[in-house]
Amino acid sequence: MDVIISVLSTDWGWVGTAASSEGIVSITLPQGSRKAALTSLLLEWPQAREGTDARLEALHAKLQRYFRGGPVTFDDQVLDTRRATRFQQRVWEAVRAIPRGQVRSYGWVANAVGSPDAARAVGRAMATNPLPIVVPCHRVVGQAGQLTGFGGGLDMKRRLLDMEASEP
Repeated sequence: MDVIISVLSTDWGWVGTAASSEGIVSITLPQGSRKAALTSLLLEWPQAREGTDARLEALHAKLQRYFRGGPVTFDDQVLDTRRATRFQQRVWEAVRAIPRGQVRSYGWVANAVGSPDAARAVGRAMATNPLPIVVPCHRVVGQAGQLTGFGGGLDMKRRLLDMEASEP
């Protein structure tokens, strides 16, 4: 798979993005340095070339606005999830539908994808989500509303949720 990778600076740190000819394949959560974001992408896509295209530029503009706390939607972003299982794809599609400023439980997502007993499998799908923010796994919480695992840590999860909830 031919993949282009790029890195951008946001108000929260450096974010890496990657795209194939089919769509966006990977986004990193904010990192402390450009090198850290780039290294994270290269670990996943060692044959990728650094560059940009119109899709990545549009995504970068939205990510910068998002991390400034501005209103933005990612509904129009075309994702390339060919490497995911069909279950992961269904979970990520359901999570993309969670409105900004709201949360849903792992059980809710399991019900939404037609697998009501699969809350733990939903958690595994969230843990392997290569597209955080666009597939807003930070909006998925425990049954009683408690914050649970997140690749960027629970502090970042809380910060993302607080930012989204405070939007007018």
